[in-house]
Amino acid sequence: MNLIQTYQEPELVLLLQQRSQSAFGYLYDHYAGALHTVVVSIVGEDELANDVLQEVFVKIWRQIGSYDSTKGRLYTWMLNIARNAAIDMVRSRQFQNGKQNRELNEDVYGAAGSTEKKVEHIGLRKLVQGLKPEWRNLVELSYFEGYTQDEISKMMDIPLGTVKTRIRSGLQALRQLLQYD
Repeated sequence: MNLIQTYQEPELVLLLQQRSQSAFGYLYDHYAGALHTVVVSIVGEDELANDVLQEVFVKIWRQIGSYDSTKGRLYTWMLNIARNAAIDMVRSRQFQNGKQNRELNEDVYGAAGSTEKKVEHIGLRKLVQGLKPEWRNLVELSYFEGYTQDEISKMMDIPLGTVKTRIRSGLQALRQLLQYD
């Protein structure tokens, strides 16, 4: 029987600082999806997000020694690395595109502006409040509080599969709300 290894955050950090490849694999398996979602929301392209995500995990591996648990959770630290890497990529691409002097038609500006206004005007947290309670709580814990699905499962005493299904359902409902507003 194969037992799936799980780690508490302090143990995981210690193993990462000791350069444990199995702990790093665990880290990737449990956090890559959430970090990819953040990166793709910033860079806008899935392929580019995959490249940025690879850089993010290299930075995490190299900089894990600088992580300080007194300043925040591991997920928050990794999220900041991912966000900064994605923003750097966007800035770099904007600079390159600006140098090439590409002309964009007005429809592109209108579409981007209207989407930004919808999200800013309504507010993502307000949209999440409109979800069914069993979805809302889990989405808030996962995306606003930074808990992993495994941590939520243990904290709420809900099977991991149920947590994943409810979060996925909540995100699908949010996607529909954003499309119709």
